Parts: sequence; structure tokens; C-alpha cells
Amino acid sequence: MKQKFNIITSTCVPLPLENVDTDQIIPARFLKATTREEKFFGDNLFRDWRYRPDGSLNEEFVLNNPTFGGEILVAGKNFGSGSSREHAAWAIAGYGFRVVVSSFFADIHKNNELNNFVLPVVVSEAFLKELFDSIYANPKMQVEVNLPEQTITNKATGKSERFEINGYKKHCLMNGLDDIDFLVENKDKIEAWENASR
Repeated sequence: MKQKFNIITSTCVPLPLENVDTDQIIPARFLKATTREEKFFGDNLFRDWRYRPDGSLNEEFVLNNPTFGGEILVAGKNFGSGSSREHAAWAIAGYGFRVVVSSFFADIHKNNELNNFVLPVVVSEAFLKELFDSIYANPKMQVEVNLPEQTITNKATGKSERFEINGYKKHCLMNGLDDIDFLVENKDKIEAWENASR
């Protein structure tokens, strides 16, 4: 069982880049690991942007800027494009992000995030722009993501939008269940259905 997802209110990390692909999220050289070691992948999230080729810290990259932090990553349009590697979602979760906000996600990456208890929230481009403006105006501003109501609110402006999520995935997130947990939780119902269909 994972941590249950209900309402998250947090400051945000802005990444106003479009077409961020999974190789930029977690470079291919880190895909040799076959087990999900969250710290390993989290430490290497956006590795080639966080560090220079000589291994030194790139102070200009947002994850290295102490001004910004929180459990919500606000990203530009078309986040998670490219290869379907689930390691990208592992890295985002391993770093500590629980929500990623964008105006568009690549479908496979969006599903990988959901499977790893990260909530992808799709907003309009106008709402996304306002979020970036608010974050840069005041890095301490907060965003509220309400999964039960399926709303996201910019607390700096008071504006909200509703987002869509698959009903099954919503149930799993709110109850801290992965697919196996869900099946185990419904074992009696499954067995009853099997017995009735014999």
C-alpha cells in the first residue's frame, strides 16, 4: 500500500520547457537498473540538466535553485514524450514529486505516472501560463490539488480548473492501491463471480 492521495497543497517547482522527453527526465544510461530503487532514480532525475559534463552542479537549473521546492512540478506542454520507459515516472516519484501539471502529457508517460502514484494534472494553456507567472512572482505561493473534487487551484489568484482522471486510477490513488493491491482487495468478489459462472 502506498500513501493515500487526497488533497495536496504545496509550493511548486517551475519547468517552463515544452517537449520534455523521457530521455531528458532520466537519461538512457541509467536504465540498466531493473529494480525500482526510488532514491537512485530520484537522484538522477533530469541528470544532464542538473549536472555539467564534468559532474559539477549546474546552479542555473531549477532543481538546484533553493528558491523553488515542493511536491508539485509545473511543466511545459507535451511532457513525457519520447520512449515509453517507466523509469521516467520512477525518477519523478523518487525525487518526491506527487503531482505534475502540464497542458499536455504523452499518453504512455501519463499512465506510467499514475501507476507510480504521481498524479498528472492536465490544465489549459492559459491556466498553465498563469501558474508560471504566479510562481515566478512569489515562489512561496501554493497550489491546491484536490483529487476527490478533481480541481486544481492557484492560491495566489484563487482561480481553479477541473481536471479529468480515469475512475479506476482515482480510486487506486485515493486508497493507496496499486493494481495488485486492488485485486487482493477484491479477491472475495472475484471468487464469488468465478463460482457463480461455473
